[in-house]
Amino acid sequence: MAATTNLSNSRFISKTLTHSLNHNPFPQNPILPFKLSKNFSLKHLSLKATISQQNPATTTAQETNQFKHCFSKSQDGFLYCENLKVQEIMESVEKRPFYLYSKPQITRNVEAYKDALEGLRSIIGYAIKANNNLKILEHLRGLGCGAVLVSGNELRLALHAGFDPTRCIFNGNGKLLDDLVLAAQEGVFVNVDSEFDLENIVAAARIAGKKVNVLLRINPDVDPQVHPYVATGNKNSKFGIRNEKLQWFLDAVKAHPNELKLVGAHCHLGSTITKVDIFKDAAVLMVNYIDEIRAQGFEVDYLNIGGGLGIDYYHSGAVLPTPRDLIDTVRELVLSRDLNLIIEPGRSLIANTCCLVNRVTGVKTNGTKNFVVIDGSMAELIRPSLYDAYQHIELVSPASPSAEFSRFDVVGPVCESADFLGKDRELPAPAKGAGLVVHDAGAYCMSMASTYNLKMRPPEYWVEEDGSVSKIRHGETFEDHIRFFDGL
Repeated sequence: MAATTNLSNSRFISKTLTHSLNHNPFPQNPILPFKLSKNFSLKHLSLKATISQQNPATTTAQETNQFKHCFSKSQDGFLYCENLKVQEIMESVEKRPFYLYSKPQITRNVEAYKDALEGLRSIIGYAIKANNNLKILEHLRGLGCGAVLVSGNELRLALHAGFDPTRCIFNGNGKLLDDLVLAAQEGVFVNVDSEFDLENIVAAARIAGKKVNVLLRINPDVDPQVHPYVATGNKNSKFGIRNEKLQWFLDAVKAHPNELKLVGAHCHLGSTITKVDIFKDAAVLMVNYIDEIRAQGFEVDYLNIGGGLGIDYYHSGAVLPTPRDLIDTVRELVLSRDLNLIIEPGRSLIANTCCLVNRVTGVKTNGTKNFVVIDGSMAELIRPSLYDAYQHIELVSPASPSAEFSRFDVVGPVCESADFLGKDRELPAPAKGAGLVVHDAGAYCMSMASTYNLKMRPPEYWVEEDGSVSKIRHGETFEDHIRFFDGL
């Protein structure tokens, strides 16, 4: 099965592309963007993750053999999703920013994990926080996934989508009592994150009249080498219990045999991780903790190594680890202890299945910097503003042959200087109304969208297996906003 994290054949737009559709957006009084020097080299904005590097001269042969990704630029200069032109999809749907997914790509990504896990007892727990679209959740459930939850409403959504609650894991450092009662009633695994969390789980078990299967979320103090905002497994993190307090928690579980059954140990290192050895380092620590726990008479059968596998946001040909690379680093450890393995992928299942599709409002310059202004914004896709994250951007159709390549900041209309989708991007000057996509937008984009400046959250569509396009979420409207005030 092909890798899920090294799938795209897209490259930064080459100056050698020929284009036919766009025109000068200011034909009467042209404002020409600043040209790139011949020696200009585009530098990526980094999340400060350690990314496997490869000499670009050695990547060409490998890239041509990569698995065909759902979004690809054809020789005709048009961007396709599966076999459909994104431009034609734009012409058939609402004229506003929208998210476009490939349902077959979601399936391929799940199958990559299932193939990697062959020979192991396992649960693929999809992290609902990455993307909470109900239709996507129903599809993932149909593919055999469990669900990872970090709020009561995510638990309710998982149940509504038909997930087996005994294949669901409730995480979080501030779980509320009412939500824990529902988890106890449904038989969901619950991770213990703190002393007060354990106290609340015990109370929930008593209210529900059911024993709760719990895992101890141990902070292994392993540096995932990622942006500090997405690191969760080091000693400064708000998540998990300190490993030196393990005995205290074991004694507390022993003191509540009617409420708690300790079944496993859990860790989560962070997100956008690009070195699988980091997972192995943590797994070695975790199985040693499991040995200690078992030595005290607990029947511990589950190791949860979390999620966080990174993807190729840069579309630069970097060699990134695949699901099989990840699983193979911990396989022998899991087998040596006869454990069930729980993994919690979110980004690596859903991010590369989707683009945010926008239209160009215009091109401008302030004298020192050029801007492409689009109808999408930080309200629909906040990762660049929040984390200084990089996501690949390109036009969906060929530009005019006379369009000059320049460096642009791609920005939205929101009244914030932080409202950008990408900075210093090499693009041909696009025409007004041209389509522009932000790639790898399936994870932590729509789920983090807002209505700031009353930019209502966009609709979502996907390409089906038969090549048809279906709406999978209605776009919000001004009337939806007003409805919250009815009858007040």
